Amino acid sequence: MAAEIVNPRSESGTEGAPEELFDPAFALHRGGKMAIQATVPVRNKDDLSLAYTPGVAKVCTAIAEQPELVHDYTWKSQVVAVVTDGTAVLGLGDIGPEASLPVMEGKAILFKQFGGVDAVPIALATTDTDEIVDTVVRLAPSFGGVNLEDISAPRCFEIERKLQERLDIPVFHDDQHGTAIVTLAALRNAAKLTGRTLGDLRAVISGAGAAGVAIAKFLLEAGIGDVCVADRKGVVSSDREDLTDVKREIAGLTNKAGLTGSLETALAGADVFIGVSGGTVPEEAVASMAKDAFVFAMANPNPEVHPDVAHKYAAVVATGRSDYPNQINNVLAFPGIFAGALQVRASRITEGMKIAAADAIAGVVGDALAADCVIPSPFDDRVAPAVAAAVAAAARAEGVARR
Repeated sequence: MAAEIVNPRSESGTEGAPEELFDPAFALHRGGKMAIQATVPVRNKDDLSLAYTPGVAKVCTAIAEQPELVHDYTWKSQVVAVVTDGTAVLGLGDIGPEASLPVMEGKAILFKQFGGVDAVPIALATTDTDEIVDTVVRLAPSFGGVNLEDISAPRCFEIERKLQERLDIPVFHDDQHGTAIVTLAALRNAAKLTGRTLGDLRAVISGAGAAGVAIAKFLLEAGIGDVCVADRKGVVSSDREDLTDVKREIAGLTNKAGLTGSLETALAGADVFIGVSGGTVPEEAVASMAKDAFVFAMANPNPEVHPDVAHKYAAVVATGRSDYPNQINNVLAFPGIFAGALQVRASRITEGMKIAAADAIAGVVGDALAADCVIPSPFDDRVAPAVAAAVAAAARAEGVARR
């Protein structure tokens, strides 16, 4: 007689049952979200002798004599290392390398799905800056690029800088630059929609971590009129004595208006609010912004300004959420950026390549430009090819392409 099957969702089966028995998120993640698949068959001894010994020896010898052949005869130029130490994972914070793996696997499948780029999750059991750098440098011969992910500030800045100095392949901290690129794309289109240019705008950024600092620098590079950054203690200004080296640098680059005090004070008359910090901005502060303002409240799952509040005062509202229009989503940027960089075997990703990516993302919107469409959907299949082509062209123009 067959054993009786108990439905875990039934009343008798759910009492005391662990959540993972019936939660769809656990069901999807069971066994992991990715696998490695061969691109050539091994059906018989002839296939085996070509894919492995003795045939593989010819290829190894050729690469030893001409190292650049590694790009043609291995997967190196088609694969990215997704590297984390698990210290700043999504909205979860410092949860460690093992707990970060589901996110890193997710990142890897986004690379493949949206950019056709293979990626390998690498979660490191160290938070020491130099150990992380040394480890990635030693792993680098296997990869065409390095995507740094979910590493806490301010270490993330130093880690990226040191790796860029030591490696001749693209190193890209997506939490910084991916967010900045998509933000710029949306901001360009919002300005266009309201008959302005980037140079006409004064922006206030809430958050002085990886994303906030990168967005500020990138908007300055792109030609914004003015931008100031605020942290938990208020505007990051040169008169403050509690600034880290990174914040002291950003204070010297930003805030031409010389603002001091709270975020709310800085928002008075501002054209743009960009939130990458969490928390809640009071409605009266949003109401004090300039006419036809833009509110990009990107904290997840709770935006700094609820869209219903933002729409009362702003001409364009964007969030980081997928259930509202104008989602500022990094997946619009990083798959195409790496696809373009790998295509031309770029030695690094330059500011010009990043600006080209932002312009390409903005350009996809085209005639569909509207208050609820200043940025394309992550599922718009035109985005990654457009970004890849723009990045490849910029790499060639800037002299960092090797083919």
